[in-house]
Amino acid sequence: MEKEDSQNKEDQNLKDENSGPSIDNQAPEETGKKEEKEQLSLEDEIANLKDKIARTFAEMENQRRRFEKEKDEAFEYGGFSFARETLNLLDNLERSKQTLESDETIKDKNTLKKLIEHIDIINKDMLSIFKKNNIEPIKAINEKLDPNLHQAMMEVEDDFKDQGTIVQEIQKGFMMKGRLLRPSLVAVSKKKVEDKQNYQKNQENEEKEAKN
Repeated sequence: MEKEDSQNKEDQNLKDENSGPSIDNQAPEETGKKEEKEQLSLEDEIANLKDKIARTFAEMENQRRRFEKEKDEAFEYGGFSFARETLNLLDNLERSKQTLESDETIKDKNTLKKLIEHIDIINKDMLSIFKKNNIEPIKAINEKLDPNLHQAMMEVEDDFKDQGTIVQEIQKGFMMKGRLLRPSLVAVSKKKVEDKQNYQKNQENEEKEAKN
């Protein structure tokens, strides 16, 4: 009986030695790993939140800048439509002047001269007011046609001007703070048909001579 008990104890000792660490001994390591993973997860989440907050602030700043720009443009060009409509007054003054000057019943009379003088004074005063508000006329006569500033309404034969030169201003154009308020309506010069043909032949001859 004692031999059996002794053998059982030896077998139990061998089992204990071969079984390795117990579950209780492994628990602290696993807990540490779990806590480490949770810690990393929290750090990632915090980093994501910080990134989102930074992006939100950046977008808010961009919106603020856009708003400021739009506000400045609205303030700067707020009277753009009004200024364009006001130009009709200048046009009407010019038309009235031309009508009076072509009226044979008052032509060469003092009454006409006084009327023209008053119209010119009003015209100058309006141009002065426009200039104070950064509205200025576009140069046209003797200038080369610029599609960004001028609108050609007709062509006039003129052998003394380069082709495309403005020889007549039908309606004055204006700029407002560097922005086109309305284009100048103009007439531009063109060469006579014969002169144009001769010019083209001369150009062709010059090109041929240059190639040879």
